[in-house]
Amino acid sequence: MTQDSVNVIIAETLSITQVKRRVEGSTRAGTQALTLLSAPIVVHTLEALADGSQSLIALRQGAGSPPQTTMRAHLRTLTETDVVVRRRQSAFPGSLDFELTGPGRDLWALAGVLRTWLAASPEGPIELGSSTAKSVIRALVEGWNTNMVRALAVRPFSLTELDSVISGVSYPSLERRLGGMRMAGQIAKAAGPGRGTPYAVTEWLRRAVGPIAAASRWERLAVPQETTPSSRLDVEAAFLLAIPLLTLPAELSGSCRLAVEVGPASGEQMAGVVVSIEAGRPVACSARLGGEADAWASGSSHCWMQAVIDREADRLEIGGDCDLARALLDGLHDELFGVRKCG
Repeated sequence: MTQDSVNVIIAETLSITQVKRRVEGSTRAGTQALTLLSAPIVVHTLEALADGSQSLIALRQGAGSPPQTTMRAHLRTLTETDVVVRRRQSAFPGSLDFELTGPGRDLWALAGVLRTWLAASPEGPIELGSSTAKSVIRALVEGWNTNMVRALAVRPFSLTELDSVISGVSYPSLERRLGGMRMAGQIAKAAGPGRGTPYAVTEWLRRAVGPIAAASRWERLAVPQETTPSSRLDVEAAFLLAIPLLTLPAELSGSCRLAVEVGPASGEQMAGVVVSIEAGRPVACSARLGGEADAWASGSSHCWMQAVIDREADRLEIGGDCDLARALLDGLHDELFGVRKCG
């Protein structure tokens, strides 16, 4: 699917005023885990510990021999987040071994999802734990945190337009973040009227919904007290990015409401999109949930993560044209968590 066709099918009708009112916030779900995995020293530490417990000396050697203070600082962070546990060696009193906890093993599994996404970079595979991966992941985190990704999921925006849409972020900061996402291959120049250069999301950025969703689930399970719950903006951005990737069986047509319970903390109970399908292809996707739909799927964010990440949709409420709803759920899983090469 070309970038132009991906953009055309987003039938989101929010005005700039409405987007400005809604595109606010700082730290979004999933970014804590992604930030951890952006650090090469953390990746090398997890990789070493995946084979069993290691001493501090062995971990430093595996991570490229960073300064001891740097190594200890990262291990302290991993210990405080219950990713790594320290154990004293019985044979050598005073010496410590480090090993992964259950959440640590889950974080290493999440690293595999992130590695798959990085390998599909349009500029060529990127190795997790490299300096390039660090820059790319941080560009994604900053775009997600500032809700630039949410805005760009609707349509292409110029820097000036983004400045009028996003509150709480200065123009120079937006410019730096936009440049970082462009250099990382997450957005690209698009044709458009006016003097400013509009930027559109790339297919690769759309597929970043996979690692973001997996990171959000890890946070909910591993560090719930420190985790920002998924918000309306997170849910809308994820669906608006991912839906254009889908190709369903050609015999399927109709509309389907995909709704996620976001909870009272957000001030709203449900968030999601209504998708219109014609002959197996998405032709419209709107964040307005009102109106009739031929099919629907709804449930908590936890149940949605099970459906999309694990392909286990039994805990979602599915109704109407169930074949259409289930095809959308299966399509999201296959596109976001299958091994594919972006072109």
